[in-house]
Amino acid sequence: MTTIADFKVTTYRGEELDLADKQGKVLLVVNTASKCGFTPQYDGLEKLFQQFKDKDFEVLGFPCNQFGAQEPGDADEIAEFCKVNFGVTFPLMQKIDVNGPDASPLFDWMKGEAKGLMGSTGIKWNFTKFLINRDGEVVKRYAPQDTPARIAKDIENIL
Repeated sequence: MTTIADFKVTTYRGEELDLADKQGKVLLVVNTASKCGFTPQYDGLEKLFQQFKDKDFEVLGFPCNQFGAQEPGDADEIAEFCKVNFGVTFPLMQKIDVNGPDASPLFDWMKGEAKGLMGSTGIKWNFTKFLINRDGEVVKRYAPQDTPARIAKDIENIL
């Protein structure tokens, strides 16, 4: 069975991150954008991270420019924006695609594990979120309009 531990991703600094190193943690994986109506969710994501990080919880942010070109910056610009405007300290990755032929294998797997509205697999917009349990399995998919505060109870339940 495939789990998140079977994937490697690249941090915004260009370093490989083996997600097997995250085994045993609860994760919230999010495709993000800096110029989106949902961008203020960075604040809520950071609050979740701070609230639960001592219980082996992490948020992993994956910038994506596929929706309205709302993430035009390079990795350093994105990280600086997130830090200065929202105090983001959770890990940010390199910009990726979440749909199409160049989609991240991680996102392809998560989309198949937790389908969207009416069984769709494609990501519809920025700030789609996937909750991953300690065993590396996708527990739930959240729509962009699902605020981080609304997800807190689900995180508590699996910690």
